[in-house]
Amino acid sequence: MTRRPWIAAIAALALMLVGACSADEVAPTTTATPTTLPSGTIELTATDYGFEGLPARVQAGTTFTLTNTSDHELHEFAAIRLPDDETRSVEELLQLPPEELAAFFPLVESVMIAPPGEGGFPVVGTGTLTEPGRYAFICAIPTGADPAEYLAAAAESDGPPQVDGGPPHFAHGMYGEVVVES
Repeated sequence: MTRRPWIAAIAALALMLVGACSADEVAPTTTATPTTLPSGTIELTATDYGFEGLPARVQAGTTFTLTNTSDHELHEFAAIRLPDDETRSVEELLQLPPEELAAFFPLVESVMIAPPGEGGFPVVGTGTLTEPGRYAFICAIPTGADPAEYLAAAAESDGPPQVDGGPPHFAHGMYGEVVVES
């Protein structure tokens, strides 16, 4: 019974706020911008199937590490520097046909791999992003790939190893975007 006066008060306040702006008038919006961007070392956590701790923006020179909390899937992050004139979202880019998506792979800046339940290690670069720009972070490990088989094949391969498994983890949503600023 005590809820009804509060509901009426909230509804009245909402109506007053809606009425305060005419159709020609738009209330200004502001977005708080942090005065300092994350820098130093950022610890990412790989889960089935996502990245935890991935900020939207960082300073150039930031190093990323990777810990895998999965008990059965191998995970990675591949940090791919996107061209300055590329305006599509990472989600849109990952919908491209494989041959078009492969055009971005030469732009890989860093790859960290983490076995199930372990910390990661670099296989390309050091995890440090020094060049300002927009980066896609993806996990392209095939779903269900045997971790030992994948790591053995990776040790003998000049590129991503070809192993049995399902679609890449990014197809399940394991991707993100980071803007590196100077």
